[in-house]
Amino acid sequence: MPAPKEKLLKFLALEAERNFDNKAVVGGLERVQQLWEMDAREARLPEDLIGKISDRLVTYKTLSPEERAAAVEEMMTLLGHSQQPLRNNKPSVSGKSAPYPPPAPQPKHSVQHGLAPQREQTSSGAPAALSAPLTVLKGIGEATASTFKSLGIETLGDLLYYFPRRYDDYSALKPIHRVQYGETLTVIGTVMSASAREARGGKLKITELIVSDSTDYLRVNFYNNPYIIRQYPPGSQVVLSGKIEQYLGRKVMNHPAIESLEREHLNTNRIVPVYPLKPGVTQQTLRKAIHQVVSFWSPRVQDYLPAELRQEAGLVELRTALQQIHFADSNIRLSEAKERLAFDELFLLQMGVLRQKRNWEASQARSVVISDEWLESVVQRFPFELTNAQKKVIAEIRADFASGKAMNRLLQGDVGSGKTAVAALAAMMVIQSGAQAAVLAPTSILAEQHYQNLTRLLTAGDQPLLTPDQLRLLIGDTGLKEKEQIRQDLASGTIKLIIGTHALLEEPVQFSDLQLAVIDEQHRFGVKQRAALRAKGDNPHLLVMTATPIPRSLALTLYGDLDLSVLDEMPAGRKPIETMLLHPLDREKAYRLIEKQVNLGRQAFIIYPQIEQVDEEDDGSKAAVNEHRRLQSEVFPHFKLGLLHGRMKANDKEREMSAFRDGQYQIMVSTSVVEVGVDIPNATVMLIESADHFGLAQLHQFRGRVGRGGDASYCLLIPSADNAIENERLATMVETNDGFLLAEKDLQQRGAGDFIGTRQSGIPQLYLASLMDARLIEKARKLAQKIFAVDPELSAPEHQRLAEMMERFWKDGKGDIS
Repeated sequence: MPAPKEKLLKFLALEAERNFDNKAVVGGLERVQQLWEMDAREARLPEDLIGKISDRLVTYKTLSPEERAAAVEEMMTLLGHSQQPLRNNKPSVSGKSAPYPPPAPQPKHSVQHGLAPQREQTSSGAPAALSAPLTVLKGIGEATASTFKSLGIETLGDLLYYFPRRYDDYSALKPIHRVQYGETLTVIGTVMSASAREARGGKLKITELIVSDSTDYLRVNFYNNPYIIRQYPPGSQVVLSGKIEQYLGRKVMNHPAIESLEREHLNTNRIVPVYPLKPGVTQQTLRKAIHQVVSFWSPRVQDYLPAELRQEAGLVELRTALQQIHFADSNIRLSEAKERLAFDELFLLQMGVLRQKRNWEASQARSVVISDEWLESVVQRFPFELTNAQKKVIAEIRADFASGKAMNRLLQGDVGSGKTAVAALAAMMVIQSGAQAAVLAPTSILAEQHYQNLTRLLTAGDQPLLTPDQLRLLIGDTGLKEKEQIRQDLASGTIKLIIGTHALLEEPVQFSDLQLAVIDEQHRFGVKQRAALRAKGDNPHLLVMTATPIPRSLALTLYGDLDLSVLDEMPAGRKPIETMLLHPLDREKAYRLIEKQVNLGRQAFIIYPQIEQVDEEDDGSKAAVNEHRRLQSEVFPHFKLGLLHGRMKANDKEREMSAFRDGQYQIMVSTSVVEVGVDIPNATVMLIESADHFGLAQLHQFRGRVGRGGDASYCLLIPSADNAIENERLATMVETNDGFLLAEKDLQQRGAGDFIGTRQSGIPQLYLASLMDARLIEKARKLAQKIFAVDPELSAPEHQRLAEMMERFWKDGKGDIS
């Protein structure tokens, strides 16, 4: 048999004779790459040589004829062929490096995440063609490549980073006589017989194989797959992976994964990856394509983490992680791979938010120095005592204002914890220095609520802090004449504090000297909207507020670029809301309590998880539209009930809530849209139906909608079914009113999904990392801080690959310094 060098030289010589048409081998030179690489390794050729030759073979199809001539000549030289001009009058390229094709166009969005490399480097420093199209792979033609495109897979790099969604563990191998019913495992045997029959009037074709391994027999059924008999005729040695079932007392496998014993096993006898699919793509086809890429390219991927930092973090190499995440040798190796790739996501996320924080801190802002005497005089005019938590946050804001750097602070506090009072004091600090402040709210009704509260705080009394002309409201419903006057007064500096909605962001709105932007319920605004408000001033200070308590591990990850302030203390005198868990059969008790409270002049909310009941099968959960009709006609015919849900237009929702606030409705039937909304001081009952369908964070927000007026208030939880009465989340709600404790428990029980939506500022999507993993988050943060401390610009040679990876990871969302 010819040695690998001689064998490939013959192919290359024939390719030169054929004018480099890529037909010296059926299917093209790239088809011989994998087999040649295996032969070369068996012959113990140098790895450097194998890598260079394989690179040229796998990219050969993408080259122009001139580039192919150069590549063939370089390969022949590497293989020890004496230098001779190539035939057919091709231009001599002796002494030149083979040119490489430019990168293939990248997909607009990376398949799994921003970690997918575009043009990595091989160990020899030559560029690897991970940007090459899928058609360079064996068995992938234009038609198959087109179906892969529906998954977002267009290049070899996309395949390498298309991670499994789960795994089937078929690594347990047993002889047939030892298998037990219900086990999922692998058996190896010989096909003794094969037969086919029809069932269900010919609609179902069953192919049956009898497989033996000399210890026992196993019946194996395949449905509507008649080709099995031709693929695995009697005498074939096969590997079967699946679940052992029982039929008429016999051991049976129904439609298992099957492969020939002689072939490499991608679907059986191992931990088998299961990938997200779309119509037209099968697991077998996808595994085969990914295996080609993983086998060849993952060993050539260069790690962006310096070796000493990787070792300090106890992580496997990137190339190992990429191999094992797809085709794991064991569960231990799979866990190591998941940890490394999840760490990468968290680490790059931390690096990004640290970069954003540094960029913000580097920006200069006007220094505002506040004296103790002035602050004390303002606080004394408030009709309530500040809590210790409020005093602490105000001290943090004072320090920010005096620093000469632009403040970028997140204020998180439970419903009713006093965020508005803190925002009012922050605004007055800026106003007393001669500047202006703005408060941006997501809806008109919330803007009106802020306007009314701030008016009571700042313009009331014998010595008001502001005059009515200095504190104004600008919303969509503001009249044209009034809008024009407000714009003039903002531009002239007459207005010191403006409260508004998106109307504040419009082009005609210009400030004389905006130095503080306060954004309420900041998750309701996107990056461009926050940037538009900041652009109205000269690098103004920024205070963003949220009523959703965020667990510490999540705050470090999602808000690492912000300084965090927490209001974890409720104002004195506020009564805790009594929370009760009711059996579904005790619903009448809830109705009677609502009726009693309404007769006393109070109001109530009733919350449902769905807008409308569409399924005929009753799962116990109820819907707002259906129940609104029933409650109005059968349960509360003497009261007027409003209806609120997500399909209503924004203006209609605000109209309904305004009517409820003004007392036109006694009871508001709603879906979760009321979660963060208007303050209804007269509401004392919150009834939540199918409460087990909501997370703790949502339930706590619902509960915070009542009890704002000082009267005794109630939160009633009714699960959707009897067996949910012991639901752990609901029991926790009864036990505590602490929003931060509930947030931590919600993160543990339900994951981070409910919290991720609270930040819409370009945070890259995480596919493997869990925001519940405080240990890995802390490890990633410490390593990111260590690198930032010595090389914040990532300009050191050892951090070059890290800088490139950062750009890829953040390319779809640069983040926002707010």
